[in-house]
Amino acid sequence: MNNSSVQSSATRVTARPASAALPDEASLTDDPVVLELRAVERHFGTGDRRVQAVDRVDLSVRRGEVVALLGPNGAGKTTTLDMLLGLTEPSSGTVRVLGVTPERATSTGAIGAVLQTGGLLGDLTVGETVRLIASLYGADALGRVDDVMARADLDHLARRRVSKCSGGEQQRVKFALAMVSDPDILVLDEPTAGMDVTARRHFWDAMRADADAGRTIIFATHYLEEAEQFARRTVVMHRGAVVADAPTALLRASLGERTVSATVDAASEDLVAMLRATDGVIDLRIDGDRLSLRATDSDAAARTLLDAGAHDLEIAAPTLETAFTALTED
Repeated sequence: MNNSSVQSSATRVTARPASAALPDEASLTDDPVVLELRAVERHFGTGDRRVQAVDRVDLSVRRGEVVALLGPNGAGKTTTLDMLLGLTEPSSGTVRVLGVTPERATSTGAIGAVLQTGGLLGDLTVGETVRLIASLYGADALGRVDDVMARADLDHLARRRVSKCSGGEQQRVKFALAMVSDPDILVLDEPTAGMDVTARRHFWDAMRADADAGRTIIFATHYLEEAEQFARRTVVMHRGAVVADAPTALLRASLGERTVSATVDAASEDLVAMLRATDGVIDLRIDGDRLSLRATDSDAAARTLLDAGAHDLEIAAPTLETAFTALTED
């Protein structure tokens, strides 16, 4: 695998509400494209029951990238990942993994996955399950069993039957199964669902090590803090379409608004009028003696508040949750 870590291969945002487009700061690298979707559509059903799950998605991921796929329920995230893994065919468009069909890449172990669904054999022990799947990939994979068991924190569960494992423990078993082939690409769909805080931290520590070694990782999650802390690039889907694609830090700051809050002895009508007249101030709220607002020019808003005698001033940068909400709310 390529040992260089890579910044985003594209910076593209289409946002609601209308805001300035993000600058194209992330230039293309020399690293090859390993995942590519072109004009991909996927629908289910016909006639009045037709559901457009994925709507003309274009997406390229280069070797070594770490990409978070975000979106509300029904946005098309899981269907998109299923097409990358060859679990479902696109209705139209093309999907390529390492230049070949997803089915071929999956069969060779070049792409591994940790999915929300997918049965495990409950009568087998954890150790038997990992060794069984490793045997399908040959001697090299069998030689990695001890390592992946340790990385997934499964050593103490090796003799436990899978049916006796908790939901979070079964997710860790799936992680071990995904790693035995030493894949170039990992696809993760809500990988930490059911894990406790300690297990989630251990899982992402392992993923960070893989990312630093150049493994390509694309993951869907409902935990926005996971995307914010781990993904170098974030893709947001809404109603089957990609509505934002940018470096995570840039996407977080794309709205250009900061939250300003302060304690005021009395939120007089004059102060409120001055704040509303300050350029870029929106969404002003008063809760007791605490006043908060969002502003594109937080310095101007803070100056107005301080001149009026406000204290305990706080200015918070935009969060990924703020950007996500703006991009996906109707």
